[in-house]
Amino acid sequence: IIIRRGEEAASLYIIKSGKVDVFIADENGKEIVLNTQGAGEYFGELALLGDTDRSASVVAVEDTECCLITREDFMEFLNTHPEINLSLIRGLVSRVIALSENLGNMALLDVYGRIAKLLVESAQNEDGQLITEEFTQQDIANRVGSSREMVNRIINTLKDGEYISYKGKRIILLKNLPALW
Repeated sequence: IIIRRGEEAASLYIIKSGKVDVFIADENGKEIVLNTQGAGEYFGELALLGDTDRSASVVAVEDTECCLITREDFMEFLNTHPEINLSLIRGLVSRVIALSENLGNMALLDVYGRIAKLLVESAQNEDGQLITEEFTQQDIANRVGSSREMVNRIINTLKDGEYISYKGKRIILLKNLPALW
């Protein structure tokens, strides 16, 4: 865990290498992943700009190295380099749009629809095959707001229908996923 929701914000983090998940968890440990970020991306700016506590937690999901910028240095940098403000605003707008889309998916798509969308959007073409990043069933559940058991049922149905197969922890999309489950 790099930062915890509710902590006082004192710094911004820039990811030098590795990957992190930005998430919210309840008191029972159930969590939803809001965003995954990698090298060159940053987090922690919302609390600094809004002068509030941390709105989400961030955990490294692989070996990760970050640069830390204190609130004072961050604010001084923004004051001495006003051209950065527009870039920062664009980044925030992109995050708001992504969160709005995720909220819409949660409200308008069933669990299967959210899983199918995640698989299709995360798949990259590798040697003529569409292959996702590494996902455990719990990773998928955390990203789509479902239980691991429900994800397991859907994934098994897709495997049985020969829509997907596995390559380690990566999922290969063998053909277009069905519109409905």
